Amino acid sequence: MNLGDRIANLRKQQGLSQEAFAEKLGVSRQSVSKWESGVSLPDIEKLSRISEVFDVSIDHLIKGTEIADAPESADPPATPDAPAEPDPPADTEAAEDTPQEAVPTDPAQTKDTDRPAAQPQGTTCAPTRVAAAPPEPAGPPTAQDEATQELTAPTDEDDGDVWSVGTLADGARRTAAKEKHRREQKKKKKKRLSRRIIALAVAVCLLAAIVGAVWGFGGIKPLWWALHGGKVQYPYVLVHGLGSWGEGDGATPYWGGTAGDLAADLRSAGYDVVAPRVGPISSTWDRACELYAQLTGTTVDYGEAHAKQHGHARFGRSYDTALVPDWGQKKNGGQLVKINLVGHSYGGTTARLLTWLLANGSDAERQATGRETSPLFTGGKGDWVHSVTTLATPHDGTSLTCALNAPAALFGIDLTKTLFDVLFKFAGVISTPDTPFDFMLDQFDIAAVSGTQAQKDAVTSFFRLGTDNAGYDLSPDGAKALGSTIGTVDSVYYFSFAYRTTQEGLLLGYEIPDKDTNPLLMPTATAIGLYTGTTPGGIEIGDAWLPNDGLVNVISALYPGGEPHKELPTDEAPKTLERGVWYVAQPIRGDHGTPIGLDGDMAALHDFWTAQFERIDALKR
Repeated sequence: MNLGDRIANLRKQQGLSQEAFAEKLGVSRQSVSKWESGVSLPDIEKLSRISEVFDVSIDHLIKGTEIADAPESADPPATPDAPAEPDPPADTEAAEDTPQEAVPTDPAQTKDTDRPAAQPQGTTCAPTRVAAAPPEPAGPPTAQDEATQELTAPTDEDDGDVWSVGTLADGARRTAAKEKHRREQKKKKKKRLSRRIIALAVAVCLLAAIVGAVWGFGGIKPLWWALHGGKVQYPYVLVHGLGSWGEGDGATPYWGGTAGDLAADLRSAGYDVVAPRVGPISSTWDRACELYAQLTGTTVDYGEAHAKQHGHARFGRSYDTALVPDWGQKKNGGQLVKINLVGHSYGGTTARLLTWLLANGSDAERQATGRETSPLFTGGKGDWVHSVTTLATPHDGTSLTCALNAPAALFGIDLTKTLFDVLFKFAGVISTPDTPFDFMLDQFDIAAVSGTQAQKDAVTSFFRLGTDNAGYDLSPDGAKALGSTIGTVDSVYYFSFAYRTTQEGLLLGYEIPDKDTNPLLMPTATAIGLYTGTTPGGIEIGDAWLPNDGLVNVISALYPGGEPHKELPTDEAPKTLERGVWYVAQPIRGDHGTPIGLDGDMAALHDFWTAQFERIDALKR
């Protein structure tokens, strides 16, 4: 009798069906069926549970050792057991399992003739005690042993009950090994989890450090710049007005006037400032060309087409040293070196034209010279200028030219043209190199001269003045002609400051100068405040043109007519300002010399200029 038979007999003796027995053990009925048919065997844990249910020893279940002595029955021997009613077959899944070779029964047990006959069905049979069979001598492995050794680990289908009787001890070792492996895997999983947590913590700390650095430097770009040498400081180029001079050219500084040296003061505040000199009475075009040559350290090229149109030489003075050596180049992590143009009076018009030429060039010059065209006229350099700031600039001209011409017109004289004729004719006589009296008219072959005969030639020479001069460009008609060809550049910030030194008079609504107006500007402020009329080009000069700063109409100094503009905000972050739009400040009380320090003090001048420079430096790049 094998293990399966013993389990079946004990189950039947207790009147249990396979389902009821399986329920007590916590397994499936198919597992019980497999045990009893010899297809599979229970593991040691299940054997222990079976022994508890049947109240027998594991040794009895495995080896067939008989149950301990029990009192003999008084009943006569019973006839052999009738065949038990067959249990329902295992499901198809169990039937498909490969049958295990049946374990041979013990001959001593099967041939025992002293065993009493079985009791009739329904009676209780107490087994007769029989001596255990002696262990078989060791010998070659039998087919049963080989089959047993081939059994594999438990599967989910068999509830883990496929360990053979001969390998129960080995099964225990395997169970222990599995448990050890499970513990090791659990430890490895914990280690992996710990490593991931540490990696995540490091990543979070790194991200926090990066975010903190970006926040501290004000953004990704400033952080990048800081890692590559710092934020590039854009130089400030100060462009003077009509009849004026550059830094160091006069006894009194143009930039600062009676208040002191403004350029030096701004440098001491940490700003990179240059203040070149351009033609005092030259046209806006010629001044822009001269300014470009000085900033780049090249020879002035007025353009072949322009020179032929106005009858002067194409080339002018040469400059060996660039005022802004790195202009237009990249440094410190790819930052393009730009400039901030600041123009006072006529210098603002010069700054506007230079910016436009850098961005758009000139079709006429490109057609005239082809590959030999000056870089100034080829265009594509709009991003070389960061900002343009104008102060008291006659964007639409000044009606002073009209006011001066009005009385002379009664005699058929164009007074403005005549004045500039005289200036041009005597420029060669009064010009002195490296002084404010250098009129820089080399292109007209009018330069600083020496010798009595040369001076006489300059006086008596006939010079026919055209439109290539400051007198024409400062008139409303000349300013309109220039404005029709240029405009704002989309990549540049624009700022404008206008000044007013007049107020409405008590009679007829004309403007009269304030009492604190510079005495030299009193006559011109009065003339502008009284004049209304029509220019030769048909521009109406009405009441809106009357308020002025002594030389320039307030309406003209606000912004170029027809160009996009907004009011300059005082409480808005500079980074929110737009490019290509004029930001116009409310008119400031003061005359034409106020923004450059005439009759002023350095403290007030310093505060105004540094406030504007701080605004520009804070703009989005």
